[in-house]
Amino acid sequence: MTLIEILLIILIVLIVAFLLFWFYQGSSGRVSLRRPVESRVDEYLDRRFAQLVEEWGVVRRPKLKRFKEERGSTLDADEMKIAEVKKFENEFIENLSELEARLDALEKSLESKK
Repeated sequence: MTLIEILLIILIVLIVAFLLFWFYQGSSGRVSLRRPVESRVDEYLDRRFAQLVEEWGVVRRPKLKRFKEERGSTLDADEMKIAEVKKFENEFIENLSELEARLDALEKSLESKK
């Protein structure tokens, strides 16, 4: 055997050993051999889901449902108040623009009398 053949055999053995290690390491969990990257990400998220929920401040659906039941009427009342305030704001802006127009007309009439 020549030196090149020995190096080639060693390289093939290393590649096979790496592939076997990679497949068996992933098969210890729920890692699919057909989709190794996606299933590893899924496994990572499954293991750290509670930590991610706490870190990002995410709320689970039962807690959200309880919040809606407890404070839904208050939120609806607040939304109605907000709508009334927006309506008042729009009316106020209209009245203000009318008053400004009247003031401009008065100023022009005073200037023309001078």
